[in-house]
Amino acid sequence: MKAMSGGCYCGAIKFMVTAPSLWCAHCHCSICQRIHGSGLVTWIGFSADGVKIIDAGNELDWYESTAGAERGHCRRCHSALFFRSADWPGELHVTLASFESPVDREPAAHVFYATHVDWLQLADELPRKE
Repeated sequence: MKAMSGGCYCGAIKFMVTAPSLWCAHCHCSICQRIHGSGLVTWIGFSADGVKIIDAGNELDWYESTAGAERGHCRRCHSALFFRSADWPGELHVTLASFESPVDREPAAHVFYATHVDWLQLADELPRKE
């Protein structure tokens, strides 16, 4: 099994995951846009049991972003790293950009595309899901 790793910008939080991932997609929801300050966020999903989070400085902060959903970020550098939700039990979603090593799959779709921003032009042929 392939091990993949990453962490926050300042290095206070590290994580290790084992392949296979479950999926990878570009999210265009308005919540991701506002929280990340970006037109989209690329997430890669894993079984929560396959993710090891190393947080020696107790810097990981979880907050409820919507009912039944939490996002995890570093208190020190504010890197947004994780998402978990009752809608996807047993999964932990990790921001693809926080990986320091190659991952086992590429994005396969654009999700929540109904709320995409008009100022970002996409040139790929990936499916766009509402």
